[in-house]
Amino acid sequence: MQWWYIVLIVLGSIAVLIALTALLYRPVFKRFWDIVFGLILGCIAIPVLLLAMLFVFLVSPRSGSPIFKQVRVGLNGKEFTMLKLRTMTNDKDKNGEFLPDEQRLKWWGKVIRKTNIDELTQIVHILIGQMSFIGPRPLLPKEMLVMTTKEQEKRQSIRPGIVGWESVNEDKSSSRAEMAQFDLYYVDHRSFGLDLKILFKTIFGIFRRPDDSLRAPKLSEEEIKEAQERDKEETN
Repeated sequence: MQWWYIVLIVLGSIAVLIALTALLYRPVFKRFWDIVFGLILGCIAIPVLLLAMLFVFLVSPRSGSPIFKQVRVGLNGKEFTMLKLRTMTNDKDKNGEFLPDEQRLKWWGKVIRKTNIDELTQIVHILIGQMSFIGPRPLLPKEMLVMTTKEQEKRQSIRPGIVGWESVNEDKSSSRAEMAQFDLYYVDHRSFGLDLKILFKTIFGIFRRPDDSLRAPKLSEEEIKEAQERDKEETN
């Protein structure tokens, strides 16, 4: 069999799969592409991640492991332990409490965040089915409280992603509640076209990641109380 014939078959098969994904847009097709690209990018990311882990350990040896674990909320509200490359030190004050984030975030952490290398570990979660490449970013359990119970259920009805509609619009959010609305919009309007839009916006903006000062502020108790009040109104 001629080599060009094999190439045509492979390209034709890929074209058919893309067409089916665009026309039908079912979770099974999205999951298929998550696995395919997860395996491809995973092979590329392994050496980069290993070098990054070594770098983090060398610049902050007293802070322990270059990987830190954090509980996040996943599909259907099920919590999972997410792995991330550490971008801050574990420095504490005299009372044993962690110093403010802005004091623990050093120049090397800013570089890692700017280049998005800290996101590479999430490919593991994609391959084992806990995440997708595109979807609402996995939140901390407490961050879910800015939404009503129904909003939480809607948001977590799909797999969380590395990037999403909120992440490409994060500089437009002035609160955690507003960030949640971008995610809810994605759930209601998700499509192959919207995923492509998010993908291209992410690629073009990969080295223009907003500074932490431009992102939404930390979770406030006022936002949680407002969500609880709305929850009560919906149940009455």
